[in-house]
Amino acid sequence: MPVASNNRMETRNNCFVPVESKSDSSFDLTRTVDISRHGIGFISSHPHNINERIAIEIQLKANTDPVLVMGHVKWIRKLSNSEQYRVGMNYDEIISGSQRSLDRYFE
Repeated sequence: MPVASNNRMETRNNCFVPVESKSDSSFDLTRTVDISRHGIGFISSHPHNINERIAIEIQLKANTDPVLVMGHVKWIRKLSNSEQYRVGMNYDEIISGSQRSLDRYFE
């Protein structure tokens, strides 16, 4: 599996929350690590692939509409002494919600 370097275009904010998914899916037991206007980082027990396309629904604040984004895996790094992977993903398009919602959250 190729591993890309961690060259971020912008600062990400820490965001340590579990990811909700169907049991036994590739996102089962996944948790986020950080988030920005244009990407998200997570830890997964599943070895995702570089350029893999993923749809993610992001709930930025309680009682607000989520933003649904489509993105791709930019880089992957296997965590030492672990069976987990650190994954960096960039958003390619916003499917529902708006870029403005993301921008306001990160202001």
